[in-house]
Amino acid sequence: MDFTGPLREALLAADFTYDRVAEAIGEDAHRALGRNETLPALRRTTSGGPLDSLVRLFLLQTLVTREEADRALPGLVDQLCNAGLLEQSISEVAARMDCRPYATSEAGQDRDLWVVSDLTPGLDGAPVAVGPDHVLGISSASTSLAQLTMREPVGRALDLGTGCGVQALHLAGHADHVVATDVNSRALWMTRLNAELNGAEVDVRDGSFFEPVAGERFDLISTNPPFVISPATGERLVYRDSGLPGDRVVEHIVRTGPDHLTDGGWLQVLANWAIADGTPWDERLGSWLRADCDALVVQRETLDPAAYVELWLKDSGHHGGPDYAHRYDTWLSWMEESGIEGVGFGWISVRLGAGASGRHELIEWPYDVEQPVGPAIHGWGTAVAALRDLTDDALMGSTLRAREDVQQETVGRPGAEDPEAIVLRQQRGFRRARTADTVEAAFLGACDGDLSVGQLLGALAQLTDTGADQLRSTYLPVVRELVGEGFLEVTGG
Repeated sequence: MDFTGPLREALLAADFTYDRVAEAIGEDAHRALGRNETLPALRRTTSGGPLDSLVRLFLLQTLVTREEADRALPGLVDQLCNAGLLEQSISEVAARMDCRPYATSEAGQDRDLWVVSDLTPGLDGAPVAVGPDHVLGISSASTSLAQLTMREPVGRALDLGTGCGVQALHLAGHADHVVATDVNSRALWMTRLNAELNGAEVDVRDGSFFEPVAGERFDLISTNPPFVISPATGERLVYRDSGLPGDRVVEHIVRTGPDHLTDGGWLQVLANWAIADGTPWDERLGSWLRADCDALVVQRETLDPAAYVELWLKDSGHHGGPDYAHRYDTWLSWMEESGIEGVGFGWISVRLGAGASGRHELIEWPYDVEQPVGPAIHGWGTAVAALRDLTDDALMGSTLRAREDVQQETVGRPGAEDPEAIVLRQQRGFRRARTADTVEAAFLGACDGDLSVGQLLGALAQLTDTGADQLRSTYLPVVRELVGEGFLEVTGG
């Protein structure tokens, strides 16, 4: 694509970057655009200059004059029309695709990127109309997966179901070799375009699931699969519908993904899953996880069937249409017949290499977390691996340090000698909280990397007039929990 280099130069010359655009249109207009309302930004972009013209053309989907387009994209308008990014009449130019500024930070480096995708549907209340091969641009799902994915340097990384290539661009910032796959030929074309536009090396392949990488292994697999839970009947929107009923697409990826991981490699999935009538959600998902893998599954949100169906019928533009009620009823009937009482949304992170003693932690955590959350998940994996290598005797000889962000909260009547409850709360990462008794709180408060676990428990046994063996048997499992949940870090041993 011989226009990508000159296009990049034009975008840079116009200062068409995420921060500069946000500054140019202002906070109110930026928030309005997040709600698909363009008028506030239109009012702020009337100069006819290159930056304003690019914002109006690509982000606001409004016409600009041919003269304004030529100033913003010198010598490129005809090429971009031929490539399908623009269209023109005698005196005006319009966008046929979105070209959106995007900012990332990987391996300690900030990068200004641009992402080409299909136009954002439904601006200013217009009907949502997307075709079966619609290629979604930057979305809440893509940014959620980007925040979920770990950013440690790796050798080989896979973006499974790449769409327009957002995750591949992120991975290119910290992986030596990136492979991106999809079944949508338009998505693959856009991924190649976005890689070239941003100077990234991405190996783009056509194919379903892991077929294009058969026999290959990766240090990191990141995927936002087409996870919408539906009867898999009728028309299919490739970006959200797998063609498989229910949540079988997610189950398939979780079960087979580890076959494509190197030892110690991670699979990270943004997903929906069915909550089956009479079966705890964690029990059902736990059955998908392999014994030779560590896994952290976080359920962030749940929706009842009606709310879920409404969400996706609106997404596809059927809300208010002539067959809306029929589609709604058909989908709900299928969910009832399938015994689906709700749908969970969240994160699945799986690491290969746990031998036969993988730790599987499945938690419901709808609360605020620090973003990006990828480092916290990596820290969880590091703690789990460290604990697996520590026998109880080795743990007793280890030194621990309380994380700096952990705070203690006490609840009780004013002036009371003892608190009714003690809560230990993290200020960073997952921001977990747990109740503690006075021994647990005192132990954590004394962990400064100096005395060993055995020495601290011995001192607490004397202070509480408790037998040393009894205190050890009671609180050594608690110490493991505190390390596993990130309240304590192993510093030596």
